Amino acid sequence: MRNVIEVKHPLVQHHLVRLRDKRTEPEEFRHIVDRLSVLISYEAAKDLVTHAVDVETPLATAPGKRIQQQVALVPILRAGLGMVDPVLNLIPFAQVWHLGFYRDENTHEPVEYYKKLPESEPVDVAIVLDPMLATGGSAVAALKAVNEWGVASVKLVSMIASPEGIQRVHAEYPETQIYVCAIDDKLNENAFIVPGLGDAGDRIFNAHPVT
Repeated sequence: MRNVIEVKHPLVQHHLVRLRDKRTEPEEFRHIVDRLSVLISYEAAKDLVTHAVDVETPLATAPGKRIQQQVALVPILRAGLGMVDPVLNLIPFAQVWHLGFYRDENTHEPVEYYKKLPESEPVDVAIVLDPMLATGGSAVAALKAVNEWGVASVKLVSMIASPEGIQRVHAEYPETQIYVCAIDDKLNENAFIVPGLGDAGDRIFNAHPVT
């Protein structure tokens, strides 16, 4: 699929097994989210634009490259918060802005409850963070907000996606690059990804202990 990158690196696939496992406790689950966030964001950042620089080492002058673009991380609350710190460690100069949605359990559509984007000039690249791309409702709402901000290049980074979610995102924002660890089979009647991993936010924050 165009603009969909399923990262099949052995380390990604190895850690994804433990992330899915219902027996994985919240503390370990958070550590795995950290690892996968770094691995997949490394892929998402591979086309950031750089410029040439010289740096003085203790012995001589060495040529190098620095990223010249302004980057923003935009986590979708609440589960996206679990991805911020590891990606920020990878891109420490990035700005961080937040968007909050909860799911209406009747319609399965997102309801916005928080939006924090600046009124200043937009960054060059925005990376939207959300572990699960299920129906695509929250992702589309987030992409709408970021595009209205005026960001030229927008990427969506998730752990697991459904075919339905990818289709919905690209129906409205076909140029958005989607990076995922896995594309699963389908959504069930409750709009959860199958086989998936359950509710990522609950598992990250131990809101409902996994049994």
